Amino acid sequence: MALYSDKVMDHFKNPRNVGKLDDADGIGEVGNARCGDIMKIYIKVENDIITDVKFNTFGCGSAIASSSMATEMIKGKPLSQALELTNKAVAEALDGLPAHKLHCSVLAEEAIRSAIKDYYDKNGIEYDPALFPEPHDEE
Repeated sequence: MALYSDKVMDHFKNPRNVGKLDDADGIGEVGNARCGDIMKIYIKVENDIITDVKFNTFGCGSAIASSSMATEMIKGKPLSQALELTNKAVAEALDGLPAHKLHCSVLAEEAIRSAIKDYYDKNGIEYDPALFPEPHDEE
């Protein structure tokens, strides 16, 4: 059995939504000190809908694939739905990740949450702080 699924390889070799939004409404950046992966997510929001999303990821193939898949999963969705995206959903959408690479999907989830929190903060939108736990390093 291959270490990585065809979907992981596709999103690694042909990542979707790579780049930067200069006029982003929210920006989230997270990293994992242990492995060195860094993800930055940019979102554009209109009427509570994520109309555009881009990412820059410095990291392994699983980190790039997780970023790519996660952006595809939230594009065109309401912020409330994007906040429900879990690392498990990202990993499942990629047809799985090796156990030692699951932290990559956690980073994608955390980067999206961070971008949405930034959007809320910039626009003075009240939110439940419990929705935005502090990002953490995986062991």
